[in-house]
Amino acid sequence: MGVATIVETESNPWVSQAARFDLAARKLNLDEGLWKVLRYPNREITLHIPVQMDDGRLEIFTGYRVQHSIARGPGKGGIRYAPDVTLDEVRALATWMTWKCAVVNIPFGGAKGGIICDPRIMSLGELERMTRRYTAELVDFIGPERDVPAPDVNTNEQVMAWIMDTYSMHVRQTVPAVVTGKPLDLGGSRGRREATGRGCMLVCDQATKKLGLRREDTRVIVQGFGNVGSHAALLLAREGYKIVGVDEFDGGLYNPGGLAIPELIAWRAKNGALQGFPGAEARPKGELLTAPCDILLPAATENQITTHNAERIQARIVCEGANGPTTAAADEILQQKQIFVIPDILANAGGVTVSYFEWVQDRQGYFWKEDDVNSQLRHIMESSFQDVVAYAERHQVNNRIAAYMLAIDRVAFAIQLRGIYA
Repeated sequence: MGVATIVETESNPWVSQAARFDLAARKLNLDEGLWKVLRYPNREITLHIPVQMDDGRLEIFTGYRVQHSIARGPGKGGIRYAPDVTLDEVRALATWMTWKCAVVNIPFGGAKGGIICDPRIMSLGELERMTRRYTAELVDFIGPERDVPAPDVNTNEQVMAWIMDTYSMHVRQTVPAVVTGKPLDLGGSRGRREATGRGCMLVCDQATKKLGLRREDTRVIVQGFGNVGSHAALLLAREGYKIVGVDEFDGGLYNPGGLAIPELIAWRAKNGALQGFPGAEARPKGELLTAPCDILLPAATENQITTHNAERIQARIVCEGANGPTTAAADEILQQKQIFVIPDILANAGGVTVSYFEWVQDRQGYFWKEDDVNSQLRHIMESSFQDVVAYAERHQVNNRIAAYMLAIDRVAFAIQLRGIYA
């Protein structure tokens, strides 16, 4: 196998997911038939979406929706818009959603969607027309009892509002529960926007307690300063953690005494970039991933920690705010370095947990106070952390494989109870 093939294989999220699944399934002595059922998605939909562009051209965009499992409930998972979306990426993300929902024990299966496009060069009208056509093509496959989309990379509350409206027009009634991550005025949930970052903060709290670290002495580096990274940094700073570094696509900022996160968020909103923020040292993109810290929180995209840099990671804790930030090949290196990894299917499950709360509220027509949302989220994240750590200690595996084993066990048990329809 050539070097290029090895690199391509390591960076393929579907390959990473499958490697971890196989290891966990082997340790569970999973029935061979269930192994086959759970290893592959239940349904993969590829769409070719015609869109009238602003200049009159007709453009065709390729979109996907993958539903991995609906054994424990409707599919659940975001929709991302990006030029580098691939079917393998969407497959992996859908599968991770199945395990994520099972780890926090909420009644959803896993799904994911994506469209190959560059939203940065598209107008609002073009994005709306593309979103509505994509939704119309999926009307028979999504819904509150079937598959419930949500925001992801480069999608937001407005995109969810378009999806909800398009679906509602087709079924001739308003259906808020068809998506989550909506605006509050259309049935969104309080606390949803910061939920993934809050979940990261909650599991970091549990990890530092377990390792005997004091918040005020704990140095944190956050990679990715979008919705997840910025909210995680803000909430960790409020709890007394010292955010010493933030790394973004256009470079990083470092201050060993701690960055003023509220001011940095305001600076980013005003200037559109981190660079130039006073009171911090500029660092090249990616350099802070291997800088000394107590908690490294990758909150950007997949494949950030690989065999090329894992040996140089200096954190005591890696809290995976992003989906798939560590490749399967890098896992062994982190384990050898005795780094305490809080895997993505646990660490960033705060988002889907509050999405579940939003779905429940929409179906009830009764909406919760933000304190109630945050209280319920805390309970689920903390108890799930304890479940995973206890599973790891009982089976003598690392936290990631423990999370996979726990999730696979729950989904497999549901399938066994239901039986196979023939």
